[in-house]
Amino acid sequence: MQYRRFGKSNFNVSEIGYGMWGLAGWTGGDQNEVARALDRSVDLGVNFFDTAWGYGAGKSEQILGDLLRQHRDKRLYFATKIPPMNFKWPSRPEFQLKDVFPAHHIIEYTEKSLKNLRVEQIDLQQFHVWNDAWHDHDEWKSAIEKLTREGKVAHWGVSVNRWEPDNVLETVRTGMIDAVQVIYNIFDQAPEDHLFPLCKEMEVAVIARVPFDEGSLTGMLTHETTFPADDWRATYFVPENLHASVDRADALRPLVPSGMTMAEMALRFILSTPDSATIIPGMRSVRHVEGNCGASDGHGLTADLVAELKQHRWDREPTEWSQ
Repeated sequence: MQYRRFGKSNFNVSEIGYGMWGLAGWTGGDQNEVARALDRSVDLGVNFFDTAWGYGAGKSEQILGDLLRQHRDKRLYFATKIPPMNFKWPSRPEFQLKDVFPAHHIIEYTEKSLKNLRVEQIDLQQFHVWNDAWHDHDEWKSAIEKLTREGKVAHWGVSVNRWEPDNVLETVRTGMIDAVQVIYNIFDQAPEDHLFPLCKEMEVAVIARVPFDEGSLTGMLTHETTFPADDWRATYFVPENLHASVDRADALRPLVPSGMTMAEMALRFILSTPDSATIIPGMRSVRHVEGNCGASDGHGLTADLVAELKQHRWDREPTEWSQ
């Protein structure tokens, strides 16, 4: 496992982190296998774990709290997120800060996360949605200053709405944010335009999420793929999105190097640039953990292959189903 500096902090985090949404809120999970996968990830050097109160109303945080206790001898870095008070994902331009992140809500849910995680301080507390129009509001700033002063949060971040990487630029410029979590993968390359250069300038860490485009970049989806009605992916992979995603993934197959899976190529594409501190794929099995961690060996893709993959950029606009 290779490690990278996390923004301005003294954290050296694993290139492959652990996204914990799939451990609470998706169907088909085996909790015993999840526990084994988490333990295996620590064995393989993963030291960055990303969760949220919104993942199972605190369940994923509790799972992470158990892991932290089981591995007290290791320094594991962890991040969680404050849900929007109106519980609507993503934020919309017409939403007002007072209805999404008033100060009392920021404080209340940070306290809930501390309790679920069973820790005295959160390494990285993030806003689970965002609207850059809020960048100059004092209320969220005063709340995070209070929680930081009290020692309850070490660093603060923003999880940017899907396909809106520029909807945080002014907030980054405030200097109040230490990390930005954004969708970045072979298809979704828009963060390279403005967000990544600004984060480099401001020494703000980048967490790359959804490296597999919710599964299409594993190459395992087909036009006939379906998900149970209570699985979040059933609302995301509507026919319009599923068919287009499968077609674009199929176009990548000739580019996958011999001996490599499409999923590994997707991870190595991200790791081939220095812009992200860590990637947080969702992993619910030991097999997934071992496969994903294997991509962090210090060897990126060739420059020629990266250039070819750049041609598969897919600029998308938020829709009703993009969430």
